[in-house]
Amino acid sequence: MHTYCRVIGCPNPARAGTADGLDRKFCRSHADHYQRHGSPYRGSFTAAEIEPFRQQALDRLQENRDDRFVDNAVARVEGLYRRAGPHVEAFRLRGLSPADRAKAAWARLRERCVDPLRVIAAWLAVDMAIAANPQIRDDPEYRRVQAAKLVHRMASGTHKRWTREEPDPNRPGRRRTATTEMHVYPRSRGRVLRHIGADLQQAVDLI
Repeated sequence: MHTYCRVIGCPNPARAGTADGLDRKFCRSHADHYQRHGSPYRGSFTAAEIEPFRQQALDRLQENRDDRFVDNAVARVEGLYRRAGPHVEAFRLRGLSPADRAKAAWARLRERCVDPLRVIAAWLAVDMAIAANPQIRDDPEYRRVQAAKLVHRMASGTHKRWTREEPDPNRPGRRRTATTEMHVYPRSRGRVLRHIGADLQQAVDLI
């Protein structure tokens, strides 16, 4: 029963039919695709596909900022910011559970002072993009993961820059100032996205 991956046209066996894992539905390639995108069949929306919807959603939210449902959603997103705990640098996430990594993403959004309206607009943009494409099956998990990827991208990563004194190889006996930069971006995949997507769905449920 595990001879073939469930994706039509894929010639590979499901991972449970190999020594590579216990997945009974998909081969490694499609299992990884599912973890990254929320669907084993379709990839994520491109920036060109999602950006018009996101801008439209943000404009409507700003126009209706005094609406009680918008106000409720903003309050819930701000609640996610407050309950996220202390800010954790992106390079210190190793060893944390997916739930704690999701909280760290909300904390990074709080640290960067990301407007809650932008977070809400991410969900609405994905909602509109799915509705506008009849070829996309309305899968709740795909919706949550796609919105979570947008939010996770807003959270960005950790960026540090520092200077130090070091010997100048071109001028013996002299020293020069060297600048070092570090940019660390957390991986956008797996159960972390499911946690972020579920949190976001609850926050925007009324709107």
